[in-house]
Amino acid sequence: MIITKKDRVAICKYLFEEGVLVAKKDYTINHPKIEPAVKNLHACKLMQSFKSKGYVNETFSWQYYYYYLTDEGIQFLRDFLHLGEEVVPNTLKKPRTASRAPGMGGRGKFGGDRGDRGDRPRFGGDKKGGAPSDFKPSFGGRGGDRWNRDKEGGSRPRFGGRGAAPSGGQ
Repeated sequence: MIITKKDRVAICKYLFEEGVLVAKKDYTINHPKIEPAVKNLHACKLMQSFKSKGYVNETFSWQYYYYYLTDEGIQFLRDFLHLGEEVVPNTLKKPRTASRAPGMGGRGKFGGDRGDRGDRPRFGGDKKGGAPSDFKPSFGGRGGDRWNRDKEGGSRPRFGGRGAAPSGGQ
């Protein structure tokens, strides 16, 4: 497919900056992230070409294509875009560790050590937890064990279908 050099450069710049490219499988729209406006079809077809050359890996899920740069693709785009070795995609940059604000201690996203709550008792109070030592739960339900009723003198379980004919009669 013929793609103009302006569109090819825009797609390659975006791919190199981000390290990944996500494209919806809708070839009639423009790609929402690439500026200037580039057709989604052109982005997908260029990535298809890069995939065949081993420059990107492709994953397809839920009508979206996900393209990830490989090491060979990074080197190719550096040469194509005339970039130095010190320039790397965002996926290879280490995230900066943001210093936490005071009071945002190690207790999750709501922060802070909860400390003493004054005169309010803690949940559960001071009582000892657990069941008493002589506690023996029974899970009898309705009438005990339904499959062993004959042993206890109960009736047989009913299945709702044809049962055995009653004995003694006709």
